[in-house]
Amino acid sequence: MAESLLSNMDRTIQQHIDNDRDEINNPNTSGQRRRHLEDELDCLEKYQANHPTDDHDPSPLELFCDANPDALECRIYED
Repeated sequence: MAESLLSNMDRTIQQHIDNDRDEINNPNTSGQRRRHLEDELDCLEKYQANHPTDDHDPSPLELFCDANPDALECRIYED
């Protein structure tokens, strides 16, 4: 399990997109999982378009804040 977490931290956004597409195209993927992946893929592609020079795999919070920059969870306080 720790190895899979480490590999997820080291992957690029393009690898994440490719993995999601592969899983969506897998006939054994459940409908619920497929819907989740389609939503995630949409967010990843929008993030990639908004940050073309950034290739790191964004966290779910980064994806949320990219789509909802005015949300309370996304506020940044500077001293």
